[in-house]
Amino acid sequence: MKKTNFVFLLLLMVSFNLLGQNDLPLKVTDSLIKPLRSLLDEDLQEDLEKELYSNPQWKKLMVSKKMAVGVVDLSNPEKPRFARINGNYMMYAASLPKIAILLAAIDAIDKGELIETPEVTADMQIMIKNSNNQASTRMIDRVGYEKIESVMTDPKYEFYDEETGGGLWVGKRYGGGGDTNREPLKQLSHAASVTQVCRYYYLLANGQLVNEERSKQMLDIFEHTALHHKFVNTLDQIAPEARLFRKSGSWKNFHSDSVLVWGKDPNRRYILVALIENPNGEKIIRSLVKPIEKVLNQDVSLSSK
Repeated sequence: MKKTNFVFLLLLMVSFNLLGQNDLPLKVTDSLIKPLRSLLDEDLQEDLEKELYSNPQWKKLMVSKKMAVGVVDLSNPEKPRFARINGNYMMYAASLPKIAILLAAIDAIDKGELIETPEVTADMQIMIKNSNNQASTRMIDRVGYEKIESVMTDPKYEFYDEETGGGLWVGKRYGGGGDTNREPLKQLSHAASVTQVCRYYYLLANGQLVNEERSKQMLDIFEHTALHHKFVNTLDQIAPEARLFRKSGSWKNFHSDSVLVWGKDPNRRYILVALIENPNGEKIIRSLVKPIEKVLNQDVSLSSK
């Protein structure tokens, strides 16, 4: 009886610690970090589709595969939930795939293949925070296309997987010029899918990109964006206290954004990714935050009853 009570108390303490975590990366036992695709939640998926399809313009874009959305609920780190629309549909994503350059560079630094000079550190910062094209091109030239591809296709990550529609890819410098290494499925130069970007942030939040120390370094680079548009424009208004880790992109009619939201309230902790091909894409992305939070809060309310 005493042993049973001890085990119960131990499990209760572990659950409390997980729910009460306020720092990133999360301190979750590796065995509890399940593949994101296995965490697809039927209720969240149904509510996401119902909410987003209620907007006729959005529904038309999603049906025609001009809009993709992914969300990961991290309110309970032990039981994350995932939902997506057009999750595996790869699209041109402009500057968002610079997150692939960052991971390749951090991996190279950790393996001693790239020296982390002050210039490299500065370029990684402004590549993500400011989306600086010149810094991004310098980082591409430092690590090379082959390194970026090898990290994106590494079995440890599989952020680009032909069998699941592709995913994250960078095969062209930002700003033109030089050789290219376009991805094989659609010949895109800068590509992403919402499921793969959600997986990237999910592993980052759990300290699984390279290792916990390097994940922490990457989180520091993602935080405090210099660009306050799209998702961040809305989040600045409704959640000014929340920590935001983000990378966005725009080129012509292609608009993308990705963010890990970490609010003081555990119910405002989630990953949100959107890829849109439409002239009004920036405005649509800005308008997505409140409906997504409505879905997440609705699901939390139902699950607590």
